[in-house]
Amino acid sequence: MKLLKIITVFLFSILIISCKKNSETVAQEPVINSATPVTVAFPTDTLSINNDISINATATYLLKSDVKSNATGYLTNVRINLGDAVRKGQFLFSVQTKESRALGNTINKLDPSFRFSGVTTVTCPASGFVNSLNHQIGDYVQEGDILAGITDASSFGFVMNVPYEYHEMLINNKNLEINLPDGKTIYGHIAKLLPGVDPISQTEKVLVKPNDNVSIPENLIVTINLKHQQNDTGIYVPKSAVLTDETQTKFWVMKLKDKNTAVKIDIVKGVENNNNVQIISGNIGLKDQIITSGNYGLENNAKVKIEP
Repeated sequence: MKLLKIITVFLFSILIISCKKNSETVAQEPVINSATPVTVAFPTDTLSINNDISINATATYLLKSDVKSNATGYLTNVRINLGDAVRKGQFLFSVQTKESRALGNTINKLDPSFRFSGVTTVTCPASGFVNSLNHQIGDYVQEGDILAGITDASSFGFVMNVPYEYHEMLINNKNLEINLPDGKTIYGHIAKLLPGVDPISQTEKVLVKPNDNVSIPENLIVTINLKHQQNDTGIYVPKSAVLTDETQTKFWVMKLKDKNTAVKIDIVKGVENNNNVQIISGNIGLKDQIITSGNYGLENNAKVKIEP
């Protein structure tokens, strides 16, 4: 009986010591801080974003005319060379029929006053430049044969493929800057929007005509600047501060309600560049602290800790 009491006292002492150690261990465990570390920045209203875009365009003559023979015979005169500038109605070729070459001298001998030659003239169908010359003096040609090719100078322009998302910019841009590879800048205007969109790239073809007569070689690649309609109203925040949903239709920022609490603020974006975004509307002031890092995945009224 005395042995049983000794064993009971011993076990009870061990139990008390164990509980005391557990309580000390619990007391010594560090308290977990659940606040998210973040960095913040203040908005500004003094920034102006240039959101212009540059698109490549190709110099093109849309209309090319063929100079065709109006009779079957021999070329007796060629008045042009490759690359010459020509005007509409200009005399280019002479064609003498085979029959007239055989009979002409006989008829003239019988009656010199008749002055029969059987020679017809071929004139230029449009003003422009000679881009091809297919025959020379003495060649025998058929009626309808193409003697030369003429690029129509009035059809010159720059063709660019513009993503349809910039369609409104095309409407707003009346005077366009055309930058040539040699550093020169000329100005032009949108002459025509072709009524169709490429099914793969979703771009539309746009013809830009220069305002002045310029001599530019075909297939030259230039850049054309499209300017956004400037809107300086609103304030600007760093781009990293703006969050969006999966469909990129809703946008918001996280701002500090107090030193340790972040709240979600819905916004409407304006123009943007690689670093900043314009805020057109939203409950944001210049003295608000906007979270720029650590904001991803934060819930409304989330606990945060500002890092230096």
